[in-house]
Parts: sequence; structure tokens; C-alpha cells
Amino acid sequence: MVVLCPKCRVRLKVNEARISSSGSRFKCPKCGAVLMVRKPVDRPKKDLDTGKILVAHSNPEILQDIRSVISPLGCEIIAAADGIDAIVKAMKDYPFLTIMEVALPKIYGFEVCKRLKSRPETKDMKFIMIASIYDKKKYRRNPVSLYGADDYIEEHEIPELLLDKTVGLRGYAPAGSPGIEAPRSPAEPQVRKEQSETVAREAVSPPDHISTDKKVEKAKRLARTVINDIYLYNTAKVEDSIKNGNFYAVFASELREGRKLYENRVSPETRAVSDFFTEAIENFLSAKADSLL
Repeated sequence: MVVLCPKCRVRLKVNEARISSSGSRFKCPKCGAVLMVRKPVDRPKKDLDTGKILVAHSNPEILQDIRSVISPLGCEIIAAADGIDAIVKAMKDYPFLTIMEVALPKIYGFEVCKRLKSRPETKDMKFIMIASIYDKKKYRRNPVSLYGADDYIEEHEIPELLLDKTVGLRGYAPAGSPGIEAPRSPAEPQVRKEQSETVAREAVSPPDHISTDKKVEKAKRLARTVINDIYLYNTAKVEDSIKNGNFYAVFASELREGRKLYENRVSPETRAVSDFFTEAIENFLSAKADSLL
């Protein structure tokens, strides 16, 4: 089995045969920390609940939009605001489906999906990943990998596509419903798209009356979105550069472009609080370096 040193974050391989029934102590060869390791407990398999959907998104407004779109299904909707919260609630409530922002704080959505899919009790859980693509003109293709997820949409597509995709993964339409939704006129999708894009612009360019805390959260979300986009569309290249220690050199052009967009959309007052753009990159690189060991 593999355990993580709580001090230096090094992954250590431990022979389960050497672990006693009450647990055994092991010393980390890198930092010298002493770890108490216990054998994993076999939990009885619990069926996924087709009446529950977990929605994980850092933007409360988008989360509410998702609630509104999937409400015809009549499912209990469990909300999570970050990756750790999503994992905890997924393991507690066993929803059949998780609709999740890719750029979640604390633990990115694709890492949450990977971890839950690797567990025997949640390996059959369905996932729809939602990406907040910051440059729709540049990115007009699907990401190179869904990271174990079952489907993927972009944030501005929620009104048009999310309910159909959710019903497709659930396998049946809402009880007593003659159809998924009323037919739309040909012009309606474009109107909705324009409205959602306006909301997206406002989300990263907050008006002056919005509180400092909200502006900071929006700045952090935009920074995560930029680094997440780079990873989504250049996965192998990003992972190779992290292993080789030359990420900043390999993606210098993309990072300059992302920094420029970040500075254009985030006010100088908010940027003066902290360099959230660099923080997002460093947090991402640290997390990915751990997972690639």
C-alpha cells in the first residue's frame, strides 16, 4: 500500500504484511517523520443513490444555475464548494452522479474524479465535468482527456446541454414527464449563450459595489481557470514539463497570455491583495508533482 508522509508529502510504499492488527510505526526515509500506519478497513459496498446528485462548483451563482436546470429530475441536490468538500460528501452520500467544476479550489475537479474513480465503492459513480474556458475563440475542441469522467461541457453550455447529458447518464427521464424540456425556437440557444457569456464576463469583472472578499474569490477562480485550461489542452506536455522541472519555460507564452488576461479582468486593488495568479500556478504544480511521483 502507498501512504503519504504528512510532513514532506513523499509517497511511501509499505508492505501490508508488516502492519500489525493495531497498526505499526514507520519512519520516513526522507524527513525522518514517524508515521502510524494501519491496515485499510474493508467497508461493505454501498449502492449509489440514483435519487442524489452532487454538484461541486466554487461559484454560488453557477451552482444555482445548475440546480435550476436539473430540478425537473426531482433528485436531492448536494452542494460542495471545493474539491475536499466534494470528496467528503461523495463518500458520505454516494450520489449516482457528480456534476463538477474542473477548476475547483483545494483539489482540482479532475483530481477529485480520479480519486473517486479509483475507490471500489465509488468507481461506478458518473461524472460530468464543467470547464470555464476563458478563451472560447481559441479553444474550440474537446480536452485531450476527460480524466475518468463520463462527459464534459463548458460553463456557457449549461442551459442547453446539462439536463440532456444528466438524463443520458441516469438512463431515464423524470417520472411523469412527457419529455426533457419544451422545444426551443431556433434563435433561443444563441440568446441564452449570449446571456451566459455576459454572466461569465461579469463573474471575472465584478462591479465596484461587490465586496472585497467576493472580488478576491473571483480573481482566484479566474487564475485557476487559466492554469486549468493550459492543462486540459496540453496534458502530456504539462506533465512532462513538471517532471523535467521546466514548466515555466515550456509554457512561457501561454502564461504571459494568461497573466495579461488576468490583469485586464482583475482590478488593481484586488491584485494588490496578493498575486493570486502565481499562487494558483504554484498550487497546481505542487499538487501535480505529488500525483506524478
